[in-house]
Formats: sequence, structure tokens, C-alpha cells
Amino acid sequence: MKHALRSIVAHISAAWYEKLVFIFIAIVLWNTVAIFEGFWWEETYSIVFFTLLAAAAIDVLLPVRLRFFKLLLQLSATIFITTQFARMDWIVGRPERWQEWVWWLQAHIVQLNPFIWISLAMFLLYVLFGIWTTTRTRMFGLIGVSILVLTVVDSFTPIWLWDEVGMVVFVGLLWLVVSHLFKLQKEHPRSWKELIEYPVQLILPIALVLSVLMIVGLNMPSFSPILQDPYTLWKESRGEKVEVFLGDKGTDAISPGNGASASSGYSRSDEALGGGFEYDYSPMMTVATDQRSYWRGESKALYTGEGWMDVSQNVEAGSVTAVQKGADLPSIEPPPAAGTIEVNQIVTMVRDDVYPVLFAAAPVSRVNWIEDEDTNLPRGFTWASGSWELRLPSQSNRSSYPGIYSVTSSVAVLDEDALRETSAGWSDRSDAARNDYYLQLPTSLPDRVIQLANQVTAEGTNDYDKARLLESYLSLNYKYNNKPDLSKLTGESTDFVDQFLFELEEGYCDYFSTSMAVMARSLGMPARWVKGFAPGVLPVSAYGPPGDFMDADINPSGAGTYTVRNSDAHSWVEIYFEGFGWIPFEATAGFSFPYSLAEEEVEPLSETETDPAEAATPVETTEKSTAQLWTWIFVSLIVVTGAIWLYIRRERVITSWLKLRHGSYTANDRIVIETNKLLRVCKKRGMERKEHETLREAVMRWSQSQKRLRDDFHAVLDGFEQAKYSPVRATAEEADRFVMKVRSLIDQLR
Repeated sequence: MKHALRSIVAHISAAWYEKLVFIFIAIVLWNTVAIFEGFWWEETYSIVFFTLLAAAAIDVLLPVRLRFFKLLLQLSATIFITTQFARMDWIVGRPERWQEWVWWLQAHIVQLNPFIWISLAMFLLYVLFGIWTTTRTRMFGLIGVSILVLTVVDSFTPIWLWDEVGMVVFVGLLWLVVSHLFKLQKEHPRSWKELIEYPVQLILPIALVLSVLMIVGLNMPSFSPILQDPYTLWKESRGEKVEVFLGDKGTDAISPGNGASASSGYSRSDEALGGGFEYDYSPMMTVATDQRSYWRGESKALYTGEGWMDVSQNVEAGSVTAVQKGADLPSIEPPPAAGTIEVNQIVTMVRDDVYPVLFAAAPVSRVNWIEDEDTNLPRGFTWASGSWELRLPSQSNRSSYPGIYSVTSSVAVLDEDALRETSAGWSDRSDAARNDYYLQLPTSLPDRVIQLANQVTAEGTNDYDKARLLESYLSLNYKYNNKPDLSKLTGESTDFVDQFLFELEEGYCDYFSTSMAVMARSLGMPARWVKGFAPGVLPVSAYGPPGDFMDADINPSGAGTYTVRNSDAHSWVEIYFEGFGWIPFEATAGFSFPYSLAEEEVEPLSETETDPAEAATPVETTEKSTAQLWTWIFVSLIVVTGAIWLYIRRERVITSWLKLRHGSYTANDRIVIETNKLLRVCKKRGMERKEHETLREAVMRWSQSQKRLRDDFHAVLDGFEQAKYSPVRATAEEADRFVMKVRSLIDQLR
């Protein structure tokens, strides 16, 4: 044990400066990623922190010469750390065929997105900076860029980064001191040996000065700056205010309607729809249920031409009642004519985000418990039976969102034949206000939207078929795109639906669902816009992959525990049919609503019959293409890693190849090779050897401008000429000393 400990200490002390550099780089990178506060989730920060920690620990504990082995070990640690924090659902079953291994690998890799790319990017930055920061100038470059980034973000955003700036400055000062000590050790080894005999006297003054600077810097009182930055001065001279760019800690910073790219998730405001978004695959909740469903949140009814608005005083306002634990929730509608299916759910929140409603299959019929089965419900929970919303108390009356809750829903059974026999809307005159409320359209709605709705549904003989024709038309004729090309907008129309139908012709769920709701209203069908979450995904290990592992009928209800991510945030449409209530419709291309069908209905909801074998072909092709894609990504990652290693170790690889081709080098050969290496470095520094010059002439010329290196150049020149032209064979020790001399000279040239 003592021998192993001594070996570790010897390894660490043998290349102490290089190992400290890796620690400094890890600290600088960790403090720099603080600019993503409010954008990254906690597990992303954990992945980055432990990736940097593991990489630095491996560099410190293992010998410097094992660079390739350390890279492989660090890469493996990065992938392992990502799998531990990315909430992966591991597949227990062991594949037997290579096709199953491809699927097994794909099923796990897809769960690492996007965390794996962040961790690999951070690891790559760590490695590249470790290779690059070999001189004091580059060290200043890294520290300077880090401070610049932190100070810019600190100045123009609400994120407070002064502590991170102070830490980077402290690391920079410490790095500078260590660099001086390393230079002293390299150039004056005798003085260094005498100095380290008194470590306390050496380290104590340095630690004392840096600590005082750090403490004073972090505890300086806040006051307005005497001199402002040029940008602020310029803006204020024009009477303008300097705005921050990220919003409150980076949340809700980008409005979906401004054309920028926000992140996917449950929207807080729907008054200005449009723009695009980036997928956020981080999990937000899990739902244990006995029936697959959409997890409904809120509904909106007032369309403005730009989006949907909340209306506090509306025809549904009188339907709000208090929620009692375990009590049946009231309904203002009679039970659906086709009956209902009871769906039990336990929802567990992964995030600490706060929403105005609870999410569940719709409509909720009973709240079983919140937070704890044995405690009463918190006060202030209400049920809006008209809009099917299970509302939380106002923000002022609650401290957080429930972490876990259990609800029961009564989901209507879909009977298409019976729906074709009824009509959309309320026939009772007492409900005329409700009809008008859900048929509202802005007077500015272009006529061509109404004309298109009539044209698409011309073949429909009843309201239900017309709704299905609208649904099919939108999902089949418009393309799903989370980043629609806004350059297609001509500016002639300002209506959100009109722009989607006739100009963009591509978009995501908000575009499809809003268009269907507006078109249905134009045909006299009461409709409302609904937002919530798509079902999410079941753990693959519960039922196995499709094909050979799982029969299609093994889980017809879709029961299980679903992981719902921010990327599953979704919107759809509900249309009211008399006697059946609100029926959901899914117009978004690529999505399908998980209906509960009547027992006699076994055919899929489709206007045309399709051969099952033909229908399965695209799915199989897609799965095969996806598997090939992930295989190529994995192969590409290996190739890129190998290319990076070859570039880093190019000199050693070339040397090994020459040895393999020409046999082992003699000491004289090593001296000649090292001299050629020095000449390449000199050429990069502007000291190029001319065609007519001998090496001695070139060295004599260089010595005039590099007088401090004159003796070193002459020593190298003498050693080279003796090895190149003299019959005397140099010894291995002489070659080693020559190599050290050349490398010292190269370091001084840098």
C-alpha cells in the first residue's frame, strides 16, 4: 500500500506543472459554463461538473506519457457519467443477433440526447485547451477570453457572475505564479532545488497575497461605475435604455411569436404564436397510468388573429368549484352517449417548474390525493368543469407545484357511427351564449381561410365527417417543422392561420391546431384550443422492442409509466358534439390521438383502407434507416476520435512509421531528426533557412537577432554536424542530452 502511494506521489510530482495546468483548465471551464444559468437543467450541470472532474483526476493521477490511454479512459468516463445523470431507462434483455445489438445501442443512445453532445463538447474543449495552452501567451488568452465572456454576460443579462469572474482571475494569478516557478525549475534547476527545501516559506507568501486579493475582491461594496462602457454611453446618449437579452434568469426570454428560437416546453403565454423552437428533451414528469392518453392542461377560446387569450369573465366562469379529496367532480354536461372509461393516473413531477393547472387525461372526475395519500388537499384547488381545467391556487397562496398527485379521469369512448348522427354545438337556446363563445372569430380573418374550409369539407355530409376532413387535410398537406422558414412570409397578411395555410405551409402543433380550430369555427362547429403534453414514452425494458421481442397485442391499452419530456409539449383541438361532449381532434402531421374506442370498433380511424403489410413497410423502413443513422453516427464518432488522436500524436506516429520502414534509429539519427524538428519550429517563427545557405550560415545569421540563444544554437549546430558528418557514433546518453537541449530551445522560441 505504501509503495503504491509513493508511486502515485512520484507520478504526480514528476510532471507537476502539466497536471496543475489541467486542474486550472477544468476550473476555468466550470466557472465559464455559469453563463448558461437558467438554460441548463440541474442534471446538465452535474454532467459537465463530473466530466471535468473525472478528466482532471485522470490527468493528475496517471503518468503523462500514457496520453492515448488517458484519452480513452476520459472518453469512457464522460459517456458513463452522462448515462448516470440522463435518466436512462436501461434494457435488461440481452440481444442475441447483431441487428438486435444495433437496436439495443440505438435505444440507449437516443436517451442521451442532448446531454451526450454537451458532455462531449465540454470534454473536447478540455482536451484542446490542455494541448493548446503550452505557453504563457496562450494561458493569458484562455483566461482573458473566459473573463471577457463572463463580464459581457454579467453586464448585459440579469445573471450574477461576479463570483465566477473572481474565481477565474484568482486561477489566472495562481497559474501565472506556477508558470514562473516552472520556468525557474527548468532554467535554473540548482536554484529550484534549494528553493523547494523550504516549501512553507515559498508557498505561504503566495497563498497570503492571493487570498487577500480574493477576499477583498469578492467583498467589495457595490456602487455605480464611474466610467461606463462605450455601448451603454452610446445608447444613453440617444435616450435609449440598455436592455438585457435573456430575460429573468434566462426563463421565458423568447416569445414564440418573435421569430426567434425558444426551447420546447409548456408555454406560459399564447397571445402571439409563431416562430420556431429548439427541442428540449429533458424529462418534466412521469405518468403511471392504466390507459395511454394525452395529458391535458389548459384550453383557450378567444382567437385574436395572432394567438389565443385568457378571458377571465366568460360563459364558463360560473362552472368553477372547490375540489374535495376523493369526491366526484361536477360536470355541466350529461354523460357521453357512448359511455366512458375510467383512467387512474399517478403523476410525479421531475422538474421544480410551476404551472397553473394539473395535467391529466381529460376530463378529470376525481382527485385522489396530492403529495401524500394520508393528508388533506391543499386549500385553493378548483375544478373548472366548463373548460376541464384542474386549477391550482393563485401564486400568492402557494409556495410550489405539487411533486406528486393521483387523479382519476372519465375518458369518453369514441363511437364514430353515433357521432355522425349528431351535430356539433348546442341546440338548446339557453346555451346560445356558449355556441357564440366557441364560434368567435376576429373580423379581420381573411375570406380565403373560410373558403378553404368550405372547399376541404365539401364532401362531408355531417359535422363529424367535416371535422375529420379538416383534420386529414391539414395533417396530409402541410409539413411539420419546428423551425418554419419565416422568410416565406410576404407581409400581406397578419393573421396567424392565414399565414400558415397560404404562405408558410409548414410549422409545428400550434400552427396545425389553431388552423383547425379556426376553420372548424368558420363552418359553425364550436371549437376550443387545448394545450398539454403528448403521452411520452414507456420504458423499453417493460415490453421490449417491436418485432421479434413484442407482440402487437401485448399492451393494447398502453398501460405503464410514461416519461414525459419538454419536447412532448403539444396542442390540439376539441369540438363539441351534442350528446357526446368535447371530442379531441389531432391535426398535426405525424401525431395520432390515443382514443378509447367502442368495443365494436376495431378498424383504425382512416378515410381509406390500407393493407396492413403495406402500412407496416414505411415504419420498418424508418426503423431501419434510423438504425443505420445511429450506426453511422457511432462509427463517425470513433473515426473522429481516432483522427484527433492521430493529429495530436502525429510526430510520434510518423516516427514509429519510419522506424517500422527503416529499422531502429541510432543515436546519430535521433540527433538529426531533432535538429530537423527545430528547423521547422524556427521556420514558423520567421527564421527560415534560405536555399543557398548551409545550416551553419543560417544559425550564424539567426544568432544576430537571437543573441540570448546564441550559445544554445551553436551547441545544437555542433552536435548536428558531428552526428551528420563525423564517423564517430554518439552514445544514447549524448543523444538524450541533445534532445533535451533542442526541446529547451524550442520552448524558449515559443
